[in-house]
Amino acid sequence: MTNAGALAGLRVVDLSRVLGGPYCTQVLGDHGADVVKVEPPQGDETRGWGPPFRDGTASYFLGVNRNKRCMALDLTRPAGREVLMRLLGSADVLVENFKVGTLEKWGIGYREVLAGRFPRLIHCRVSGFGGDGPLGGFAGYDAVAQAMSGLMSVNGEAEGEPVRVGIPVVDLATGMNAVIAILLALQERQRSGRGQSVEATLFDSALALAHPHTANWFLSGRTPQRTGSAHPNISPYDLFPTRTRPVFVAIGNDRQFARFCAEVGRPDLPADPRFARNADRVAHRTALREALVAALAERDGQALAMTLLEQGIPCGPLLDVAEALSLPHTVERGTVIGIGDYRGVANPSALERTPASYRTAPAAFGADTAAVLEELGYDADAVEALCTGGVAYRADKPTR
Repeated sequence: MTNAGALAGLRVVDLSRVLGGPYCTQVLGDHGADVVKVEPPQGDETRGWGPPFRDGTASYFLGVNRNKRCMALDLTRPAGREVLMRLLGSADVLVENFKVGTLEKWGIGYREVLAGRFPRLIHCRVSGFGGDGPLGGFAGYDAVAQAMSGLMSVNGEAEGEPVRVGIPVVDLATGMNAVIAILLALQERQRSGRGQSVEATLFDSALALAHPHTANWFLSGRTPQRTGSAHPNISPYDLFPTRTRPVFVAIGNDRQFARFCAEVGRPDLPADPRFARNADRVAHRTALREALVAALAERDGQALAMTLLEQGIPCGPLLDVAEALSLPHTVERGTVIGIGDYRGVANPSALERTPASYRTAPAAFGADTAAVLEELGYDADAVEALCTGGVAYRADKPTR
């Protein structure tokens, strides 16, 4: 029997597209929420963000849209918004990432309409810059937020150009922040009985990710610089070459440093005044790196990493994505999950009694339109009229 999940009984209406909002609602769905994803007539744009594709849908979409029922409505039309209002009548949470002001333009703004009509509704807006401030209302994408928040300025080799972080880290963090905001609002609703509007923005999330660079600047006033894979505040905390594959060594204290040096055949280094304490090692990081690169030159990276881990020294071999997904640890922990021919990465929030569950693979465009409309009280003729009239779209009669 499938576990009900910590959020069983929660109804979420997901109007979001691309990544931040859909990642948020997938997390909620994994933990048992009934998520109804409402796509526009053209579909979520990430359905086309490939290759690779499966049955015409890109992997990008498949990665963040499981455990959702997918319907399609044209919300630019009054009849489409009428369906949405019916859907919100049974909803606890509305997630949307329209351009700020879109709901208001349609006459269904949260403060103007939704809060009064659905007083227990949690409205979550995911946006680039928020609704106020000089940049309020502007569209935002992950890479733009990386560039404007300083994240890109500290990513890359010291002598190289700024580089975008290779994953959409800001979008994903914004999705997580949206989950946190929703859960906080739901907890407060337990006391007050009232919903509220919450927000997660790419720009705010990007700045929040910039630790310790922001903290360093607040204290020193010096603009943070790129350090490659090295850490600005800790040494050695860097990627080192070996005879086989590189390893990342992450030394957090002097005791770990002494153990590490003993294992790599340089027990003399901790006694060197240049390397006695972390602040000394940071000040003399170039000399320390040269010594460690020489010490590791003939070691097997994989074997060394396991030896160091067994001694309580943080270290890991550099793996590619395929190797990481195939690790025995990944397999034994069930971190790769499957639903039929769909495979994905498991939800990282592990609850003992009510763990995440994986019930439905990402749905085809409009796959659940008819079923959801029938739940809302539309009879067969009304469903047909909405679909033939271009208000609703379903899988068996695509009109895109």
